[in-house]
Amino acid sequence: MGVGDVSKRILLGRKLRSAQLGETLLPKRIALPVFASDALSSVAYAPDEVFIMLAIAGASQYIWSWKIALAVAIVMAAVIASYRQTVQAYPSGGGDYEVATVNLGVTAGMTVGSALLVDYVLTVAVSISSGAQYAAAAIPGFQGHEATVAVVMVALLTAVNLRGIRESGTLFAIPTYLFMFAILGMCAYGLFELAAGTLPMAESADLEITPKEGWDEPLTTFGLLILLARAFSSGCAALTGVEAISNGVPAFKRPKSRNAATTLLLLGVIAITMMISVIVLAKQMGLRYVDPHELDRLTRDGEPLPAGFDQHTVIAQIARAIFQDFSPGFYFVVTVTGIILVLAANTAFNGFPVLGSILAKDRLAPRALGSRGDRLAYSNGIVFLAAMAIILIWAFDAETTKLIQLYIVGVFVSFNLSQLGMIRHWTRHLATERDPAERRRMVRSRLINAIGLSFTAVVLVVVLLTKFLAGAWITILAMGFFFAVMKGIKKHYDGVERELAADEEDKALPTRVHAIVLVSKLHKPTLRALAFAKATRPNALEGVYVSIDDKETSRLLEEWDDRNTGVPLKVLHSPYREIIKPIVEYTSAIRRANPRGVVAVYIPEYVVGRWWEQLLHNQTALRLKGRLLFAPGVMVISVPYQLRSSEIALEREEREEQRVRPGDLRRGRVSERRDRQSPK
Repeated sequence: MGVGDVSKRILLGRKLRSAQLGETLLPKRIALPVFASDALSSVAYAPDEVFIMLAIAGASQYIWSWKIALAVAIVMAAVIASYRQTVQAYPSGGGDYEVATVNLGVTAGMTVGSALLVDYVLTVAVSISSGAQYAAAAIPGFQGHEATVAVVMVALLTAVNLRGIRESGTLFAIPTYLFMFAILGMCAYGLFELAAGTLPMAESADLEITPKEGWDEPLTTFGLLILLARAFSSGCAALTGVEAISNGVPAFKRPKSRNAATTLLLLGVIAITMMISVIVLAKQMGLRYVDPHELDRLTRDGEPLPAGFDQHTVIAQIARAIFQDFSPGFYFVVTVTGIILVLAANTAFNGFPVLGSILAKDRLAPRALGSRGDRLAYSNGIVFLAAMAIILIWAFDAETTKLIQLYIVGVFVSFNLSQLGMIRHWTRHLATERDPAERRRMVRSRLINAIGLSFTAVVLVVVLLTKFLAGAWITILAMGFFFAVMKGIKKHYDGVERELAADEEDKALPTRVHAIVLVSKLHKPTLRALAFAKATRPNALEGVYVSIDDKETSRLLEEWDDRNTGVPLKVLHSPYREIIKPIVEYTSAIRRANPRGVVAVYIPEYVVGRWWEQLLHNQTALRLKGRLLFAPGVMVISVPYQLRSSEIALEREEREEQRVRPGDLRRGRVSERRDRQSPK
C-alpha cells in the first residue's frame, strides 16, 4: 500500500463492500440529528434576523415579534405536513426534484434541482459562517479571521462525511441532542420564571434603538406591512432544511417512508417549540438587537455606547440572563449552539450528494456525482459541495448578515413546485382510484398540499419583494446558471448517446490493418511489442523509429539487422528533435492512403512499483497517446513490460489482501481469503 493509500485509509477508514450498504442505513434516533440539524440550528439565527428587521423602525415594533414567530410556525407546520405526504408517495430520495419532474415535466424538475443545489451550498456557507462568528466571539484570536476559521471547519466536516453517513451521523448525534436539551431546558426554565413573575431582563434591556433614516416617523399602514413582511421573510429562514428529509429517505432503515415521516413530525414539533419560545422570551426580557454593522444606533440614556461594544446574539443574551447565577449553564448553551451551527451544514452534506447522484442518473449532472466512494458515500458530491461553499464563504468574508439575504429563495422555489407537483399527483391518482377509503385519504392529502402551496407561494412573493435588491438576485442568477449547466449537460449526454448508437455501418470490417510498433531501443519491451503485434496478424507490420541523432540511428539500424526480427524498420527523421509530431503525421498519412483501413500503434510501456518511478518513465508515451486518441482510424495499444520494482507493488497488494482487519472474522472474510488461497 502506497503513501497515498495509507493516508486515505487513515482519513476515511477501510473500504466497504457494496453489499454492506445496508449497514450504513440510519435508525430514527440517528436520522433526526443527521437530517434535522439544519432546521433546528436556525433557532440560533432566525430570531436574530426577526429582531434586526423589526429594529429598523425602533424597539417599539418588537411587539410584533411573537406574531411573526406564530406566522412562521404556521407555515412550517403546513410545509412539514406536506412533506409527510411527499415521503410516503416518493420514497426513492428524489424529493422535490422527483415530484416536480414526474408531475410537472423536466423543465420544472431542473428548476427545482438548480434551486436545491444553490440552497444546499448556501446552507453550508451560512451555518459555517455563523459558527465561525460564535467561535470568534469566544476566542479573541479568531477575530478578523472568521473566513479562515470557516474554511477549516468546512474541510473538517468534509473529511468526516467522506467516512460515510452512518459514522458522521453517530458522531453528530450527541451534539445535536445536547443542543435540543440546552435550548428546550433554557426555554422551559425561562417560561417558568415568566409565569412566576421572576423572569430577569436581558443585558441589552436598558438600551434604546434609534430608527433608521426614513423609519423614524410614525409608520403608515403600508410602511408597517413592509416592515412586517421583511421580518417575516427573514424569520422564514427557519424553514430551510425541512426538505432534506424527503431527499434522504433512502438513508433510513425500513420502513423508510414511515420512519422519514415520523422524523419530519419530530423535527416540526421541536423546531416550532424552540423558535416560538426563544422569540417570546427575548421579547419579555426586553432584548434590544440591531444589525451588527449598525451598532451606532444603540444608545444608553441618550449617550453612544463605548467603542468596542460587543452585541451578543439573542440566545446568548437569554442564556446569560436566565443562568446569571449558574455560569456553567450559560457556557453550555453558548457552546452547543456554536457547535450545532457548524453541524447544521451536515444536513446539506447528506442531501446534496444524494440529489447530485439522482441528477447524474438523469443525465443532468456529471456521472462522477453518481459514483459511491470507498465508504459508500457519494464522495464526489461531498467534495464539490465543500468547494462551492468555501468559494462563497471566502467571497462574502464569512459574514452571516450578508449571506442570509441570499438564503431561502431557492428553497421556497422548490417548496412551491413540489407542492404543485403533489397536487397534480393526487389529482391524477384520484381519476383512476375507486376505493372510497383510499379516495378520502388522497383528497385529504391533496388538501394538505394545497394549503402548503398557498402558504409557500405567499412567502416566496414576500421574500422576492423584500430581499431581491438585498442580495436575492444573486441567488436567482446562480439558479439560472445551474439550470443552464444542467440543460447543457443533458444535451451533451443525449447527443453522445445518439452518436454512439449502433447501426448497420458498424458491421463493416476494416479493409486493411497497418500495424506499427514504436521503437526507442532494441530491448525487451520492444521485442515483446513486436511479438504481440505479429500475433495479431495485421496486413502490414513495421517498426517506427524517430531519428534525432545520426549516431544513435546508425547503431539501432545495425542492431536491427543483426537481430533479424523479420519486421522492417521505418526511420522518421526529425530535424527539430520532435518525437510526437512525426509519428502523428506518419499515421495520418497511412490513414489518408487507405481511408477504410485502420492504423494500429503499439506502444511499449514500463510498469513500475514506486510512485516516483512513474515520473521518470512513460511521459512521451502518455503525450503521444493523448495526441493519437484524436486521430480517426488510429488504434492505440499499450504493451506493458513489468520492471522488477513492479513486484513490490504486487507484494504490497498480496499482503494487504491477506491482512486480517477488525471484524473480518465476524463477517466471514477470513474464510473467504482461505478459500481463494487454497489450491483448486
